[in-house]
Amino acid sequence: MGDFHNPEADLDRFRFRSGFAAIAVLLAFSLLLGRFVWLQVIQHDFYQTRAEDNRIALIPIVPNRGVITDRNGTVLARNYSAFTLEITPSRVPDLEVAIDELAAIIDIQPKDRKRFKRLMDEAKNFESIPIRTRLTDAEVAKFAAQRYRFPGIEVKARLFRQYPLGTVASHAIGYIGRITDRDLKWIEEAEQQAMFKGTDHIGKTGLEQHYEFELHGQTGYEEVEIDAGGHALRSLKRIPPVSGNNLALTLDAKLQEITEQAFGDRKGSLVAIEPSTGGILALVSNPTYDPNLFVDGITPDNWKELNEHPSKPMVNRAINGAYPPGSTFKPFMALAALEMGKRTPSQAISDPGFYNFGNHQFRDDKKGGHGIVDMYKSIVHSCDTYYYMLANDMGIDNIAKFMGQLGLGQRTGVDLGKDEYGESKGVLPSQEWKRQRFKKPEQQKWYAGETISIGIGQGYNAYTPIQLAQATATIANNGVMFRPHIVHHIIDTKTGQKRLIERQPIRDLNLRPENVEVIRRAMVGVNKEGTGARAFAGAPYEAAGKTGTAQVFSLKGAQYKEGGVKKELRDHALFIAFAPANNPKIALAVLVENGGFGAQSAAPIARMVIDYYLLGKLPAGAAPEDSAAVEEEVE
Repeated sequence: MGDFHNPEADLDRFRFRSGFAAIAVLLAFSLLLGRFVWLQVIQHDFYQTRAEDNRIALIPIVPNRGVITDRNGTVLARNYSAFTLEITPSRVPDLEVAIDELAAIIDIQPKDRKRFKRLMDEAKNFESIPIRTRLTDAEVAKFAAQRYRFPGIEVKARLFRQYPLGTVASHAIGYIGRITDRDLKWIEEAEQQAMFKGTDHIGKTGLEQHYEFELHGQTGYEEVEIDAGGHALRSLKRIPPVSGNNLALTLDAKLQEITEQAFGDRKGSLVAIEPSTGGILALVSNPTYDPNLFVDGITPDNWKELNEHPSKPMVNRAINGAYPPGSTFKPFMALAALEMGKRTPSQAISDPGFYNFGNHQFRDDKKGGHGIVDMYKSIVHSCDTYYYMLANDMGIDNIAKFMGQLGLGQRTGVDLGKDEYGESKGVLPSQEWKRQRFKKPEQQKWYAGETISIGIGQGYNAYTPIQLAQATATIANNGVMFRPHIVHHIIDTKTGQKRLIERQPIRDLNLRPENVEVIRRAMVGVNKEGTGARAFAGAPYEAAGKTGTAQVFSLKGAQYKEGGVKKELRDHALFIAFAPANNPKIALAVLVENGGFGAQSAAPIARMVIDYYLLGKLPAGAAPEDSAAVEEEVE
């Protein structure tokens, strides 16, 4: 029999296959339709934005950095525009060959290559890095004619920071440098990423760092239509940048210059404050440096010289150096004794030239002693024995409590650096401080004998020059304390409005006026008949002051002889002062490292600075060393 075909079954099979194919086709078209709806309807805005992004580029426009001026309008930091030749390393196949070929048409020195290499190590690979700055018009024209030979290399117009007075006030003003990963983290923490689009530089120290977000300004943008090759076709829209705000300082640039000149080649610091406002008139750390070296990226040779120089010019001694205050501590001790009722002005001691405590004898700096000594004489002639006894009577914690109110051993919060940790805290010794400072139980105990040296500003005492200046200004201002600050006001470049800094005092110690007057009279006596008399001889104004001499190392009972020790081991010289004594316009603290006696090298600097500030007297050179003051003080 032949094959039997069932037409009905064949028809069903055909219908099934046709239906399955139809469903598959329908499903496929449904998927295509769904995808089409997803892309064209639901994701329309997203893909339209992506398309616009490919067509339009946003180019950031860096704002002008704010200008810094002193209290008289003298410009301390400004900007100027110049052309730079920049390389994007990721777009250059062979950097060395490219730079060699560039050097054939543009003057590129070995120092330029070194700086480029250092910047490349610090930067991200896709950033453009300058190989030459401040191109002349002729150099720009030469490169433009051969631009096609150098992919990844281009000429850009950049703003450069300039410090017209060079080294003057460099530790106060600070400098700017290229943004590092550490800076980026700071920017992110402050949520200011948008502000820094297109920006290469940021404040690194001083005011430039502390007021970075004021000085920087708001970045602008330009929308540019580009082709598939990334070339600009036309500008579509431009949002101009907003320049950074300007800073007007309390600092007097001429006073600052004269103060730096007064130091000559001496290492040290001076901080001068207007007592009634807390405004800093001068902040010197000597030696200093030229912040212009950092504008283009400092060369390795210059960086090495600054960092390895034995005088450490990069250290801001005014806020980072902590030193024993020596006898400049005595007026503060005397005021504490009056306020706490531990002494009266007329209460006197008999000074034999030493003070015995336990098995140890603490010697006065004057052999045979000062005789009968009351509070006035103790300050005028800087009697150590008086303060050995006073410290023992007061106790370390009472001393610490009063000195803490004067701001000693605490960061002042001056507006320099990124945050408060850019300023040293110093050491205000107390029983609690020692417990926290040392790990071993036998080292944590405070011994009564340790209090004796504290009374003359030695022992664990260590304060920064700005802390001493703030404490002196507080006495000059009858116990009303201001936070030291350098910026007087900020000028909004958009509105022209001025925003004042620090208009209110931070503390009123409520000192008894009669007690302050006792200290004031005694400090005036220092400059009339005491250890500061030679430095202030003939002054047409009345100045209050106090000399100080701080040991750098322990003599262990031996007699100090300046010529018998290495220069770096000689005593530090200090001087605090305010003038005019009855209506103070200026209060200051001077420190000269290894300068010997305070009257020898620190007091003459103070005299020169006050003479200029009150009288406008211009000095001929550095303040002289007064070797005769040495002889008088050791008699």
